[in-house]
Amino acid sequence: MFKLFVTLTLIGLTLGQSPNYRILRQRQEIDPYGSYNWSYETENGIKAAEQGSLYPSNNPDSKEALKAEGSFSYTSPEGVPVQITYVADENGFQPQGDGIPKIPEYIVRSLEYQRAHGKL
Repeated sequence: MFKLFVTLTLIGLTLGQSPNYRILRQRQEIDPYGSYNWSYETENGIKAAEQGSLYPSNNPDSKEALKAEGSFSYTSPEGVPVQITYVADENGFQPQGDGIPKIPEYIVRSLEYQRAHGKL
């Protein structure tokens, strides 16, 4: 019983310290044919938006696949603006932006060499 009390107290303290920011704008639309879009913006500058739709699948086991495209932005704790855009489809989640770590060029060249010489 004591452990439960301590756990609940710690959770309460953690939640109590989290700032609450208002949602300034929010939109959601769902089409009966499988398309959708949503977006929101909070008072602390977080913005996100996504739209998606069904399209014919390249997978023989599935007739349709979902493709989503979107973006989100925020300011890092260091005060740096971060903007990420992405596509998510049968090829997976494909983000782009300055906030995504880049693979160093020498690693890319090494992987290409290993692949070309049958080492991968």
